[in-house]
Amino acid sequence: MSGLKRDWNGNAKRRDGPKTGLRQVARNAYTPMFESLRDELDEHHDRRERIVKASRDITALSKKIIFSLQRVRKIESQLPANIQAEVDFRLTEIAKLLATLAPEVQGINRYRYARSLMCLEELVEALTFAHYLRTQTLISHADLNPVVEDLTGRGADSVAGPASEDAVMADASDDTGKPTPPAPAMATATATTEPATVSLTQDDYLYGVFDLTGEMMRFATTSTALTGTMAGSGGDGNIQDNEAERPRTIVHDMHELGTFFEMLPVAPGNRFQWGKKLEVTRQSVQKVERLGYDRIIRGSERPKGWIPDLSVGGDPAGGQEDELE
Repeated sequence: MSGLKRDWNGNAKRRDGPKTGLRQVARNAYTPMFESLRDELDEHHDRRERIVKASRDITALSKKIIFSLQRVRKIESQLPANIQAEVDFRLTEIAKLLATLAPEVQGINRYRYARSLMCLEELVEALTFAHYLRTQTLISHADLNPVVEDLTGRGADSVAGPASEDAVMADASDDTGKPTPPAPAMATATATTEPATVSLTQDDYLYGVFDLTGEMMRFATTSTALTGTMAGSGGDGNIQDNEAERPRTIVHDMHELGTFFEMLPVAPGNRFQWGKKLEVTRQSVQKVERLGYDRIIRGSERPKGWIPDLSVGGDPAGGQEDELE
């Protein structure tokens, strides 16, 4: 026996018989306009959801590339074979995701969904970090943008190859078993249309390089603690009397990056995020400076494998305890 439905006062509601059907919505001259707006909003939310999902996966893969690169201990032209294999494998996966993302962010949609494309900053960070470990230089925006576009093209080729073959096999005949006639006009249009690609904006590049300074700081800390020298282009990282013989270390690179960021003007709409990332960059530069100073001034007193305290503005008592230990 089903229970009675009651109102707020506890009285049983009367049943007036079966419920009537849904009331027909009155249509007028404005109804088609609102229906088109409804369809446009539904399409917008669906597209944004697809972009967010792909962006989350690209971010995770880019972080894994950075984690692999942090296992490198010195700057050299070739990465270790096992790390290079991991980087290539994850770049292949990123290429496929970029290919699925490209058709969604063409034209004005590239800026409409800019906040959902934060994965590109993480990808820039990974690619610039890998380039730095190979060459000890910073790759420019003009050189990095073709790399990302090439990744998108490679992903489109890998995704479109098997998919197109499956499509041809599925459409080869209809339900009656008769072959379907070809569509030469559609094939010609597809062949002549340029594939969609993903390009980097200046904001994507600059914010990715901002984050690069943090990875450079971590690399400098671990490599110095494990090797006893500052990573750089040759030599043991010690200061020489002759300026020409002084090796270029990661400290010099951090100084230059920090100086260049201080010189850049800030766009009116990016002041908060820019200032936040600039402050983190300043802290990273200070940590690497302290690391270099301590290695040079007190390096002979530290055992190999010692990791310094890089906290900025630490209390003097902590330093005294370190000296007593």
